[in-house]
Amino acid sequence: MKVIGAGFGRTGTMSQKAALEQLGFGPSFHMIDIARRPELLPGWQAAVDGEEVDWEALLEGWESTVDWPACTFWAQIWETFPDARVLLSVRDPEAWYASCAKSIHASAQAASKGELQGGSVEVSPEAMQMINGLIWDGTFMGRFDDKDFAIETYLAHNEDVKSRVPADRLLVYEVKEGWGPLCEFLDVAVPDGPMPHLNDATSFRAMVGLPELA
Repeated sequence: MKVIGAGFGRTGTMSQKAALEQLGFGPSFHMIDIARRPELLPGWQAAVDGEEVDWEALLEGWESTVDWPACTFWAQIWETFPDARVLLSVRDPEAWYASCAKSIHASAQAASKGELQGGSVEVSPEAMQMINGLIWDGTFMGRFDDKDFAIETYLAHNEDVKSRVPADRLLVYEVKEGWGPLCEFLDVAVPDGPMPHLNDATSFRAMVGLPELA
């Protein structure tokens, strides 16, 4: 494990996954991998349930992490892999909340009503149960609809990471900054071509089977 993503989802984590893999820090684990590979779910469900986790075994074969569920457990993962660097992806809190509300939170609500249809990625009921327990009922304590509370939770998480990781091991990063800060942090050359830009809210909704936004 070389890079531990501590940033919440909807901070450009799919773009970071692609970027890290392009830079040689892959495969990079992201929530999408649980949807694509259901055999990964039991180990993460155990973590969500508070069971003792063998992090080396759970993350065997992965060289970096981004997004949930790993960002919830970033400190435990970093304790297991203390030589890894920590990547804290951030964005404007208002923009972050709006993106969550119309993408991952909307998909959770639609899934509970059986309204996800025709997406290119199918999230199993078991995976959605884990997501709900980890994020909506866990991190946000069932109060994501309370915008002020959700943003306070997001900001508190970011401050916790910044307070615990030495500055020389941490990059606080917005994907709109492009390749430069990320490549400098990882001591690699800047690639030719633009930084990946993936999984905006519109693309996410299409991927999971939500209707287009008006």
